[in-house]
Amino acid sequence: MLQILFYILIAICSFVFISGLIYRKISGVCTCTNQLTGKTVIVTGASAGVGKEAAFDFAQRGARVILACRNMEKAEKVKEWIVSSTGNKNVICHHLELSDMDSVRKFAKETIQREKRIDILVNNAGTFSGARQLSKQGYELTLATNHYGHFLLTILLLDIIVKSSPSRIINVSSLNHKFPGFDLDDLHFKRRTYGSVAAYRQTKLCNVLFTNELARRLTQKGIENVTVNSLTPGVVKNRNI
Repeated sequence: MLQILFYILIAICSFVFISGLIYRKISGVCTCTNQLTGKTVIVTGASAGVGKEAAFDFAQRGARVILACRNMEKAEKVKEWIVSSTGNKNVICHHLELSDMDSVRKFAKETIQREKRIDILVNNAGTFSGARQLSKQGYELTLATNHYGHFLLTILLLDIIVKSSPSRIINVSSLNHKFPGFDLDDLHFKRRTYGSVAAYRQTKLCNVLFTNELARRLTQKGIENVTVNSLTPGVVKNRNI
């Protein structure tokens, strides 16, 4: 019995040590202080977590920040917090339900009509569904929210982003994109047994593939002042952990 407890203790210590090494390697804090006065930034999913902190940082550096969120009550509270904390009153909230392509089109249309420029688009919002659900258009909900919605939003806003160059498109992915289980013939889990982790992982791979292809096509067209990147936020202490 003591021997078993000893091995368990060794395993726990090893896990903690390795986790610490990984955390130190992939974690970090943005220390950039470049001013963004005159720039307009859209952050999806800005009512909590990484999106909320990113929106705060952009506002702190003088940008006009658009909080694109599903829950407007939470978004308004975040807006009030950002304005009171930074003194930047140029922060606005607009409704965006990324799983609903009609909502995405409405948001994009109104944004183009209202805004003169879009300098930075941060496709951050995401969901992790415990059970298989379908979106309004009949897509698997995680895929619709994490990929299709952002894909459509980016394409609809691409002209104004290009006209605002130098500009950036940032797609928030995850290290989960590296894991196997991607099935192009069954993205909506109609045949496969649904798994929430597998569904999430494939959306993060879609984010990366879309980023790479969009960057390639822009370069091919000679558009060099629009930077398209994907990223993993690393180990982040947020509401999901």
